[in-house]
Amino acid sequence: MLNEKVICAGFGGQGVMSMGQLLTYAGMIEDKQVSWLPSYGPEMRGGTANCNVMVSESLIGSPIIDGDATCAIVMNLPSLVKFEADLVPQGKLLINSSLIDDKASRDDVQAYYIPANEAALELGNSKVANMVMLGAYIELTKAVSFDALHKALEKVFGGRKAHLIDVNVKALEKGASLVK
Repeated sequence: MLNEKVICAGFGGQGVMSMGQLLTYAGMIEDKQVSWLPSYGPEMRGGTANCNVMVSESLIGSPIIDGDATCAIVMNLPSLVKFEADLVPQGKLLINSSLIDDKASRDDVQAYYIPANEAALELGNSKVANMVMLGAYIELTKAVSFDALHKALEKVFGGRKAHLIDVNVKALEKGASLVK
């Protein structure tokens, strides 16, 4: 039974909120139960930001993840330090190894080191590092389908931002390939 509890975290401006929203939209497209709870630090851009996302096949009682995250997607070192402890044993820890040299301190979690910034630069757009991480997450968990994510991207990047869909899809695919 699918019951994903995901913490997406990083600096403001790294797209952690977008990552969470897209995952939530994709879950909605697939008629799953979802929640998205953002949390911003005192500064927006450059400050810390994180969101709790749940994608489940059963009803969600509370949007708060309190020490029982099935996955943490961390884009920077402060996020790793803050959220690694919130993972359940055998939870997935996705670490942006482009910005984080440290390794997981727990040996009871599944850690994945993903060079998201380098992958984004290879694609020609440094702003899609978050989508590289999200692609890796989807490949590992199958919480939602890539097709649903593509539809969510079309919803979010419709109209004058439609030109961004292709590079975001490529970033999702690149992230998936990095953990296959």
